[in-house]
Amino acid sequence: MEQTSSVKGWVVTFSAMSINLALGILYAWSIFKQAITESVKSGGPDAFNWQIVSINDPYALACLMFAFAMIIGGKIQDRIGPRFTAMFGGLLVGLGFILCSQTNSYGMWILGYGVLFGMGMGFAYSSATPPALKWFPPSKTGLIAGTVVAGFGLAPIYIAPLGTYLLSAYGLSHTMLFFGIGFTVVVCGLANMLRNPPAGYVPGGVALVATVGSPAPAPTATVNLSPSQLLKTLDFYVLWVAFFISAGAGLMVIGSIAGMAKASMGTSAFIAVAVMAIGNAGGRIVTGIVSDKIGRRNALLIVLLFQAALMLAATVITSGQANPLLLVLLATFIGFNYGANLCLFPSFTKDLWGLKNFGINYGCLFTSWGVGGLVLVRLAEMLKTSSGNFITSFYTAAGLLVFAALIVLTLLKTKKEIVPAS
Repeated sequence: MEQTSSVKGWVVTFSAMSINLALGILYAWSIFKQAITESVKSGGPDAFNWQIVSINDPYALACLMFAFAMIIGGKIQDRIGPRFTAMFGGLLVGLGFILCSQTNSYGMWILGYGVLFGMGMGFAYSSATPPALKWFPPSKTGLIAGTVVAGFGLAPIYIAPLGTYLLSAYGLSHTMLFFGIGFTVVVCGLANMLRNPPAGYVPGGVALVATVGSPAPAPTATVNLSPSQLLKTLDFYVLWVAFFISAGAGLMVIGSIAGMAKASMGTSAFIAVAVMAIGNAGGRIVTGIVSDKIGRRNALLIVLLFQAALMLAATVITSGQANPLLLVLLATFIGFNYGANLCLFPSFTKDLWGLKNFGINYGCLFTSWGVGGLVLVRLAEMLKTSSGNFITSFYTAAGLLVFAALIVLTLLKTKKEIVPAS
């Protein structure tokens, strides 16, 4: 029985990871952005007639809608299960891309990419991690969470070269159409594999409550907080601000990496996007495993300070004619640290507030990811437009990351105890 359950758990885990592998097309925005930018500059009757400063708006809005749809999707997932919630998300993703394929209107891209695609990601993504975590014991929380979300980070490895080829061969409109149809089929098909364990199932038979800040296996909370109770805790707001800063700093680089790389790498700029994806996915899995050993808080502190150092290094590496090797290394490590967040924060959610309302509780915390993406990505683009480079943006991000590390130190350690299985 235990072996069968373990197999079922891994089937759910890899199905969830594969859904995220499709949803991770969000991180290929920099390729679409480059095509839109070139169209705006070249002009003509069929060109994108957008303001340069507004080009990132569909991407930033998609991040925001993604985050807030996580609350609704998480609540539905908690009530009716992951299968139909993920299928609905897949349909919205496909509809959004197909709409974008039919127009070059700024307003329609805001609706299709920003709203429909963003909401679709929220519904499907919120249904991926909860069922996988429920099949495994607390000591594997970081590993399983990291594996599921690694799919999202790995996506640009295939989407970047595929998107580059499709854009050159068929143009932006047909590329969006192909992706829209393909991802609808993939996400809706894999959604049928998402299953919660049967009622009364307890992996391992014992639940541990570990310390958030000390070396101990990942825990399951003794209590299951409701969203209203969650919003009364200090830890929620500390984690919200830290996630806002850390995610926003990473997203501002991810959304513009192709443009940064093009000056020194030309048509091979997609390599920087793909390599960043390897770091992104690796950060999710490696940090998940490490945080199971050294504690979530300690792992998060390392990530925040390392990311701040990389932002300072970026001010030198990206000034002038960037060295391609250093640029790729920078992208890899920024992606690694960014990816670590997407493993650590769902693990914090389970550790501190339990699994019963995990979907909606993580949705509440995940709003910080969307707001961070909207605010810091937009800020970075405004600063670049005014100064001609990202130097000021990197300095701003570094300062914010250090501030995030300082407030994370206030996270309280929870008491470690053994809770008899019920």
